[in-house]
Amino acid sequence: MIEIGRYNDLRITTKTENGLILTDGENEVLLPYVDVPKNVEIGENINVFVYMHKDGRLLGTSKKPLACVGDFAFLTVVDDGEDGVFMDIGLDKDIYVPQREQKRPMFKGDSHVVYIFLDESNSRMVASSRLTNFVEEEDIDLEEGDEVSLLIVDRSDLGFNAIIDNKYIGLLYTNELFEQLQPGETRKGWVKKIRVEGKIDLSLQPMGYGHILENKDVILDELKYAGGVIHLGDKSSPEEIYQRFKISKSAFKKVIGGLYKDRLITIGDHEIKLFIDEEAE
Repeated sequence: MIEIGRYNDLRITTKTENGLILTDGENEVLLPYVDVPKNVEIGENINVFVYMHKDGRLLGTSKKPLACVGDFAFLTVVDDGEDGVFMDIGLDKDIYVPQREQKRPMFKGDSHVVYIFLDESNSRMVASSRLTNFVEEEDIDLEEGDEVSLLIVDRSDLGFNAIIDNKYIGLLYTNELFEQLQPGETRKGWVKKIRVEGKIDLSLQPMGYGHILENKDVILDELKYAGGVIHLGDKSSPEEIYQRFKISKSAFKKVIGGLYKDRLITIGDHEIKLFIDEEAE
C-alpha cells in the first residue's frame, strides 16, 4: 500500500508524455520527468516521496521534503489563504495549515513548529501547530537520564517547550538554562524527571554520576592547561561556569567537591587550584 506523505519503493512500469508511471502493484504514481533520476529503466525499483496533487493524482518526487507525515518540523509561512496559510515544506507544493489547526494566528514570514498529518477527507498533507493533539502522553517509553533529541518549540512562562524524539513534549526550565534558545533549534538533551501526570522535565546536561566522573577529567585537564588555577569557584555565577564548562553550577559544585575530597584541588570563592602537597616536597 502506498503511503502518502512518505517515501515509497515503487517499480517503474511505463513511460508517458508527462513522466514515468510507478506502482506498488495496486496503485499508480506519476513521477514527472523533471524528477526522474538519470539511468533508470522500466522494471527497476525507485525510492520516491509521494504526495497528493490538487487534482487528486498521486505524484512522486525525488526532492527531499523538510518533513514527512508523522513528523514535527519548523516551517515558514510563505502565503496566506482565505481560511488558512501555506508553509514551505521543500516541495513544489506548499503545505496547508487551516485556521482551525493554528494555535495562534499565523502570518506570512512567520515560522512555527508544526505537525504533519493527512487530511482524512482527501488524503492531502496538512499541518497543525496544535502540537499537544499529536504528542504521545501515555505509555511513555523513556527513563530518567535518557539522552534524547529535542526540537525547541516555543517559550512558556516556565521555560521552553520541546518535542522529544519526534514523539513526546517536555519542558526545559528557564532557571536551568544558561544560553539563548530559539524555536526550531535541534538540541541533544536528557530526561530529568517524568512526573506522575506524564509531564516530562528536560535538561541540556546529562544526568547521573557518570557525568560527574567525566567532568572531573575535563576540569583537571583545564587546570593543568591553565597552569594550575581557574578563576571559578563556589561563588562564581552560573553564567560564568556554563560559559567555561557547559555545565550547571550545581553540577560544577559536585565535580569540584569530589576533586576536593580526593585531595586533587583546593577551592576558593572565585577560584580553584591544583592541590600541591607541601609535605611531599
